Amino acid sequence: MFDENIYLCILKITSMNTSYAKWTLFIAAIVVFVLTIWYSDILIEKIAQDERNKVSIWANAIQRKATLVKYTNDFFEKVRAEEQYKAEMMAKAFQRINTATGHEDISFYTELISNNQSIPYILADKDGNITATKNLDEAYLKTINTPEKFFNALNKENYNVIPINYYKNFYVYLYYKESHIYTQLRDVLNDLLESFISEIVENSSSVPVIVTDSTQKNILAYGNINPYYIKDSNFMQASIASMQSENPPIKISIGLNNEGYVFYQESYILKNLRIFPIIQIILVLIFTTIAYLLFNFAWRSEKNQIWVGMSKETAHQLGTPLSSLMAWTEILRSENINPNIVVEIEKDIARLETITQRFSKIGSTPNLRAENIQEVILNFITYFKTRTSSKIAFHIDFPEKPIIIEINKYLFEWVIENLCKNAVDAMNGKGTITISILETKKHIEIDVKDTGKGIDSKAQKKIFKPGYTTKNRGWGLGLTLAQRIIKNYHNGSLEIKSSIPFKETVLRIKLKKLKKKK
Repeated sequence: MFDENIYLCILKITSMNTSYAKWTLFIAAIVVFVLTIWYSDILIEKIAQDERNKVSIWANAIQRKATLVKYTNDFFEKVRAEEQYKAEMMAKAFQRINTATGHEDISFYTELISNNQSIPYILADKDGNITATKNLDEAYLKTINTPEKFFNALNKENYNVIPINYYKNFYVYLYYKESHIYTQLRDVLNDLLESFISEIVENSSSVPVIVTDSTQKNILAYGNINPYYIKDSNFMQASIASMQSENPPIKISIGLNNEGYVFYQESYILKNLRIFPIIQIILVLIFTTIAYLLFNFAWRSEKNQIWVGMSKETAHQLGTPLSSLMAWTEILRSENINPNIVVEIEKDIARLETITQRFSKIGSTPNLRAENIQEVILNFITYFKTRTSSKIAFHIDFPEKPIIIEINKYLFEWVIENLCKNAVDAMNGKGTITISILETKKHIEIDVKDTGKGIDSKAQKKIFKPGYTTKNRGWGLGLTLAQRIIKNYHNGSLEIKSSIPFKETVLRIKLKKLKKKK
């Protein structure tokens, strides 16, 4: 035997299980989220610390090598100064030899000149006539064997000159340049500087590096930076400023009496890792949302199956007694019973048939037809009036012109019936029910107002949930069914428009207007 309470219990249990499952999913998502962020933060901090340690070691190595380069610069500078001093001494020796008297010992000066085995020099008069040379190979001397060639060589090469006053206004000139040893040392220094700057760039691992001169504006070298941006001076200056804000630049020596600066910052990998938790948050939210939607869809499908099963079973159970009642009315008519009684019984049988039609249509695609909404509501009110207390007054406020919209007559009447029955219960059998219709540009709004006890704010959140009721004997399914019929089968909405405690409650049905045919 069919028992409606079984279906009600199933709906309540399903709602409880769904609520529990939703909270479980929510708590699980929070736990996963917290653990993921916590572990990611630890991992990123370890990587950051490891990178800082590597950069610190690299920076210390750069500082030590910068000190070595500076020491080498100082040493080369001393060699250059020493060679200049020797050249000046030779010039003085030549001058002394020329001005010495016949009895003066000049062996010291000649020995000083002869002991010069490193500094190349040329002794010539003002017209370019060469009188003496030393530490220059024969092949080179052939290229400067005329005054013209000699002066051309002086213009092209880095010769230093010291004038020597032989006597009165006659001068000869000592032309000298850096020694072969110093030239080789200078080449070694240049190679050392180039390899030093290259090593700064290459040994910085994945850390972006910019090497500048002493002005901190002119870029000498760079590493781990897109070459495309090097041409953009504004971008590079902004990068230098950003690096300087993160880490103080390393001061280095980059040549004779020249200084430079090394700017560096966190690697791109570490910067990307720092935004990884945000990506994780987004992924967790996406996963949770998808899981919630899938779960909600499954829950709705399950609940729909319960509704459909209950409705079909109700329609099936009503079918048998209806057939029997129809047969009994024929017997009563043949027994000469008061015809008015038979007519009223037939009205109730017709009403039961309508209810059976309603339940049979739940779960199937409704057949919507264009109906006069005023006529449908008025026909129901006419029937409903005779079956309610005489203390209930009905007030109708409809537009004069007919309003035609697409509805399923049987299901829509069911909605109006549920709203009116709830209104009667709220007024305890005494009051006024007002049904009004408002036509807007796109919608038809049907308001059902009662003068009952109203609905408090807490109850307004639960009133459309299955199983919720304030009656001692009730299923709590009337408003739930009404909302589902309007929403699922008529693409409209049913909601509480307003409610004033102990004064009135207004429920509003909103339906789309019938589209005009072009």
